[in-house]
Amino acid sequence: MSGSEVAVGEPIVRFVDVFKSFGPKVIYSGLNLELRRGETLTVMGASGSGKSVLLKMLIGLLRADSGEILFYGDDICKMTDDALTEVRRRIAYLFQGGALFDSLSVGENVAYGLREQFWDKLSHAEIDARVAQALELVALPGIQDMRPSDLSGGMKKRVGLARTLALHPEVILYDEPTTGLDPINTARINHLILAIQRTLKVTSVVVTHDMGTAFSVSDRLAMIGKGKILLAGTKEEFRATKSTTVRNFIEGIAPQSEDVASLLSSS
Repeated sequence: MSGSEVAVGEPIVRFVDVFKSFGPKVIYSGLNLELRRGETLTVMGASGSGKSVLLKMLIGLLRADSGEILFYGDDICKMTDDALTEVRRRIAYLFQGGALFDSLSVGENVAYGLREQFWDKLSHAEIDARVAQALELVALPGIQDMRPSDLSGGMKKRVGLARTLALHPEVILYDEPTTGLDPINTARINHLILAIQRTLKVTSVVVTHDMGTAFSVSDRLAMIGKGKILLAGTKEEFRATKSTTVRNFIEGIAPQSEDVASLLSSS
C-alpha cells in the first residue's frame, strides 16, 4: 500500500499485540499502538519501559518476539533485509545526541545518509542541494564546511535533524530530541519539530521525558508501562485522566511508598 492511498489521520503504523523480552527482562507484553498519517505522537514512560525499543523495532533494528508491526499494512517483523532498506528510506531516525561523525564536516554529515541510501539515485549536485536545503530548514545555512567540534550542543542537534530532513522521509523518529539542552535550545528544537510537521506534512514519533516538549509538539500522546500502553490520547485526555500512574508521571509527582512496587514493575 502506498502513502498516497492513506488519508491524513488514518493509521499508517500499527503495533499489534507485540511481545519483546531481553532475557528475563520483559519489555512488551502485548503492546498495541497506532500512528496516524500527518500527526506527531509523543511516547512517554519510565526509564527502561521500552520507548527507544519501540523506535528501533519500527525500522527493524530490533525484532519483536511475537506480534505484528505493520507499516502501510506490511509486517516489518517479516521483512527481508532488502525490504527493510526500503522502509528505512521512508522512516528516518534522529538519534539522541545527533550522532555526528567528528571526522566529517557538517556538510558531509548531513549528506551521509543520502550517499549511503541514495547513491544510485542522486547526483553529487542533487545531494549538495538537499544538504543546503536541509540546513536552511533548521536555520543553519552555509555551515557545510564547519566541523562538529565547532558546534554547540543545540547546533549539533539541529545538524542531526538536518541530516534526517535531507532524506525527505515520510516519518521522522525523534529519540529524546531535547535531552541535555538549555531552555532556549529546547524551545528552538520544539519549534522546529512543529514547523517541520506543518511545512513538510511529515508524520512524527517523539520519545521524551520532557513534559514541556510532549505537550508543546504533540497531536496525541501515549504512555508505556508494565509492557503495555497505559493511555493513548489527546493532550486534553491526558490532562483529564484519573490514572494515578499517568498523572504522577506528567506532573512529576513522586509516588507514595505503597505505589513504588507498581512503578518499578513498569520500568
